[in-house]
Amino acid sequence: MKRVVILASGSGTLAQAIFDARTDQLTQADIVAVISDQPDAQVLQRAETAHIESFVIPMLADRTEWDREIETLIAALKPDLVVSAGFMRLLSEKIVNRFKIINSHPSLLPLFPGAHAVRDALAAGATETGTTIHWVDAGLDTGEVIAQERVEIRAGDTEELLHERIKIQERGLIVATIAQLIQSDLEKNNG
Repeated sequence: MKRVVILASGSGTLAQAIFDARTDQLTQADIVAVISDQPDAQVLQRAETAHIESFVIPMLADRTEWDREIETLIAALKPDLVVSAGFMRLLSEKIVNRFKIINSHPSLLPLFPGAHAVRDALAAGATETGTTIHWVDAGLDTGEVIAQERVEIRAGDTEELLHERIKIQERGLIVATIAQLIQSDLEKNNG
């Protein structure tokens, strides 16, 4: 079994897809914890329902102290993989260099990085966008791409409609990517 820690800030639909996949695609994943920066995030209720331990580390005025707290907690959980699933904070260079971290992003990176990727794709008049799973580095959505899936932008799409269609693809892609990374890691360790 590979130990997986999930970082999430919001509703937790990506985290829920990962929780749900433990019975089939992610049987080799031990989801040991969810960490959130938002004490009222819906993902915390989802974790509780799924019997997964959760922790909250709200952003502090002293960013260095917050980074230290997050790093200390992640280290204590001893993850083989950290999954940023809607975690709306940049992680320090020290953290991203210490742990294997992947992120899900709602665009075809390197196009439209940042928190407003769906709105930015629509504003640019793009005909397609999608979702990317990438390794997290010290930059903003600049890490090496692991997997991508395309989503057509339709006439009349609003930001909300498009984002919902992207999320459907994103959920499947993040689960498949985690499964692939765990399988690859297991094969490497057993080979």
